[in-house]
Amino acid sequence: MSWRGSITVPDRIFACLPYLLPLIDSLVFSSSLLQQFPVLAILLLPLQPVQKIYAGLGQIGQIIVFFALFILVVRNEKVSHFIRFNTMQAILLDIVIFLCSILLRILTPIPGTGFAIETLANTIFLGIVASVVYSVFQSLMGRYAEIPAISDAVYLQVR
Repeated sequence: MSWRGSITVPDRIFACLPYLLPLIDSLVFSSSLLQQFPVLAILLLPLQPVQKIYAGLGQIGQIIVFFALFILVVRNEKVSHFIRFNTMQAILLDIVIFLCSILLRILTPIPGTGFAIETLANTIFLGIVASVVYSVFQSLMGRYAEIPAISDAVYLQVR
């Protein structure tokens, strides 16, 4: 395990990469927002190649990526603490997205909830985007991104 104070430039860059996982998975919730504001789709254009590759893996491949990050990065003491922390935080954000998608699947068949579901989906998408942007910015600065409740759970997992 590396010392927490020694965060190199490659560590900062590699710590940002796992945040692609929750960002790409949150795009499912962006459809109504992008219909209302098509200009926002321009900001998401750089993600399209990564999204196509990730979607091409299928559900089994996506599960493999998820567990590979957890086993090969988070549980690997040879990887710097900074990278492991950010990877685990990205994984927990992805779990939040999964739980929210289950909630929306339960609420969708209920009649008269269309507006509420759109609002909830927009809120989930914007919340994940804000969390990812904040975390990536903090990682590039060499600081630990503190997201309430999520970071506390990360500290319990990453020693």
